[in-house]
Amino acid sequence: MITWKNLDSLASYSKLAALKDRVNLPEAMSGESGAERVAKYSVPMAGGLAYNFAAKAVDDTVLEALGELAAEAQLTEKFAALYNGEMINTGEKRLVLHQLTRGQLGDAVIADGTDKRAFYVGEQKKAAAFAEKVHGGEITNAAGEKFTTVVQIGIGGSDLGPRAMYLALENWARQTNTLKMEARFISNVDPDDAASVLKTIDVAHSLFVLVSKSGTTLETLTNESFVKDALRNLGLDPSKHMVAVTSETSPLAKSSDYLAAFFMDDYIGGRYSSTSCVGGAVLSLAFGPEVFDRFLKGAHDADVTAKETDIRKNPAMLDALIGVYERNVLGYPATAVLPYSQALSRFPAHLQQLDMESNGKHVNRFGDPVNYVTGPVIFGEPGTNGQHSFYQLLHQGTDIVPLQFVGFRQNQAGMDVDIQGSTSQQKLCANVAAQIMAFACGKQDANPNKSFDGGRPSSIIIGEQLTPEALGALLAHFENKVMFQGFCWNLNSFDQEGVQLGKVLAKRVLAHETDGALKAYSDLLAI
Repeated sequence: MITWKNLDSLASYSKLAALKDRVNLPEAMSGESGAERVAKYSVPMAGGLAYNFAAKAVDDTVLEALGELAAEAQLTEKFAALYNGEMINTGEKRLVLHQLTRGQLGDAVIADGTDKRAFYVGEQKKAAAFAEKVHGGEITNAAGEKFTTVVQIGIGGSDLGPRAMYLALENWARQTNTLKMEARFISNVDPDDAASVLKTIDVAHSLFVLVSKSGTTLETLTNESFVKDALRNLGLDPSKHMVAVTSETSPLAKSSDYLAAFFMDDYIGGRYSSTSCVGGAVLSLAFGPEVFDRFLKGAHDADVTAKETDIRKNPAMLDALIGVYERNVLGYPATAVLPYSQALSRFPAHLQQLDMESNGKHVNRFGDPVNYVTGPVIFGEPGTNGQHSFYQLLHQGTDIVPLQFVGFRQNQAGMDVDIQGSTSQQKLCANVAAQIMAFACGKQDANPNKSFDGGRPSSIIIGEQLTPEALGALLAHFENKVMFQGFCWNLNSFDQEGVQLGKVLAKRVLAHETDGALKAYSDLLAI
């Protein structure tokens, strides 16, 4: 029987807390002991990846305690309850079914009289068939000419994940001749966002994908109107240039304003929707359905791995538990995500929403305040750019910030140059290795400005190359990590009430139903 308990009520957590500062990281990572840790503390992942946590301040004793925490917190059982269709989203009284968009993990889930796996697959097949007709010239613009660009209009989870996934595979697709259409994205209600996209594309040969589950998202509908005006100003019929991704009950579902509509439902949260038609429509149009299927396979394989009960065979659970140890026992307030891959330039932004919107909560799943810290602040940039930006604080600041590196042995573009005896890719990888050791071991110097204490923990997810399978596995890894941490903290990781208050107040401002400071700020901004 599953029980939902706060972290600080678990006996295993008290045992874990007693192990604070057990590992001296500079000492552990120095010399041959460091080399032994690198070989020992590595876990295979799906998609040809591996999770290496040698530079984390853990040892076998800490790992044993983390395993006990996983068992007492019933992480495996709670994951099974989720994918078997129990109501895990208690705040909104909804199932949580994003894993079903990429494979069946357990029992068939029947909800609203529908087999949900069959429903999601059916919508993906509709989107795939539509994409193939666009690529084959069966669906064209009014002049009978092929569409060359796809533009996604959405915000939050309808933008961040799909945009990050597209950018992650764009160079790979060019190199493998699988880029079918270039993709662009419009998200911000700031008119400069839509205008900048519309001014850099051939509007007459562009297909627009409007993404709004409710069909009422203010920013998205505003940008849709912006785009429709641009199409009409060119003498084009907007309904011949637009498709919708929405729910079957939204006002967009049966509208004649769209060439087609692809459906999702309330059981898939926006930040978890990249493997649904929210990502599937634009990625299938951009790369072809076969590439999207490969992406789904990587995600599903990672989900299967997340079912493992042994934390040393379950990288997502292990990553999550080490994060709980760092947050709640060691007291670290943030995590930096540092992909040494330009293709992952927007991946940290996606993880910001995924993690901070999921676990940025101060009450448990029953609405009671918790007496411990929960989700960390997430931020990041690609290396080596970040090294010349915020790494100074990471190396010598007063806060210790755990680091999540991501790296690949090969680039995607198939282009490189040899300078001073090494290639660009080798220089990139050299920087990853150097930073891990610099953070872990530091450097003593008589000049305090040049002295580094070290003891800054990191892990690295490493693979051969960023392929669709690797990307899917990487995405699912972090989705499952966030889920497991939410289970540990006894949170509902699948609602986002903190997002709603600002939306309500914004509507009051636009309706001129304000007073006090809200009215003063409205006047200040000339609304």
